[in-house]
Amino acid sequence: MKVKKVPMRMCLACRESKPKKEMLRVVKPKEGDVFIDYTGKAAGRGAYVCNDAECIKKLKKARLLNKAFSSEIPAEVYARIEEDFFAKK
Repeated sequence: MKVKKVPMRMCLACRESKPKKEMLRVVKPKEGDVFIDYTGKAAGRGAYVCNDAECIKKLKKARLLNKAFSSEIPAEVYARIEEDFFAKK
C-alpha cells in the first residue's frame, strides 16, 4: 500500500515547517478583511501560522501579514486574529 504524503507548510513567525493540519491558515480574499480560516478551505491567498500563542503574538508584533500579503493590513485585523485565536483556545 502506498504511503500518503503529508503536506507541510512553513510558519510565518517561527519559520518551522509543520504538517498543514497542525497550522492555522490566515486568509486574505480578493475583497474583504483578513481572517483565520479554521476549515483550511476558504478562498483567497493563505498564510500559515503555528497553533501556538507565541507565534500569534510574534505575528502581531512584527506585522508579518503585511509582508506575506504584500499590502497594508490594519492593526484592527491583527487584534481580531489574536482575539479569535485566544477565544478558540
